[in-house]
Amino acid sequence: MSQTKTTRKRRSWESIKRTKGKSLSSAKASAGMDERRRGYREAREAFDLAEQVREARERLGMTQAELAARIGSTQPAIARLEGGGVTPSLDTLRRIASALSLELVVQLRSRRVAA
Repeated sequence: MSQTKTTRKRRSWESIKRTKGKSLSSAKASAGMDERRRGYREAREAFDLAEQVREARERLGMTQAELAARIGSTQPAIARLEGGGVTPSLDTLRRIASALSLELVVQLRSRRVAA
């Protein structure tokens, strides 16, 4: 009979899994938030860079096909870049800057701390 009482006092496996799942879910949710934030930041950086390329190209009255020909690429590749869908390599950025008569400036600086 005491064995039955002991069994009743123990937590069920399902209860333990739910508890562990919640603590793991919290950790995963926190990591997921960091991943989303990083993903958002990277997407924003790609978009900002794409906008600079597009504006500079349009200021010169150049088409995507003309820019692509100048840098040895294709018009669809320029369209993807300008759409913010890809992050170009440093070499590609150098060729784009040269084709648009711009200076490429790459800077490393301290990260801003979110308040």
